[in-house]
Amino acid sequence: MVLMHSNSISSMIKFTVEDHDGNRQEVEAPADMGLSLMEVLKASEYPVLATCGGMALCATCHVEILEGKDGLGEATDVELDQLENLPEYFPTSRLACQIRIGDILEGAVVKLRGEDVV
Repeated sequence: MVLMHSNSISSMIKFTVEDHDGNRQEVEAPADMGLSLMEVLKASEYPVLATCGGMALCATCHVEILEGKDGLGEATDVELDQLENLPEYFPTSRLACQIRIGDILEGAVVKLRGEDVV
């Protein structure tokens, strides 16, 4: 899936998304628009509820960073509070709404963990 930005192809980054069934697909997104990972996943038609609209209040955009977590930094306290309330979370769990698309995601592998809306 490709989320295109009409002005610049050179600032596109690529990362891989693993869905709930274990299928992997490369996603390309603009690194210079300030989008969150949640916004890109929704635009790419992945089943991400994002009930709170990206405010880190619901954890329905829960993802696990399988590869490339080192550049993302640590989860914030607000993010951790939501993750800790989930029935299952992992040391590499994050909320997609709290991760900004940028060079740090280049080559990363992200597994969808939030509620499946399909």
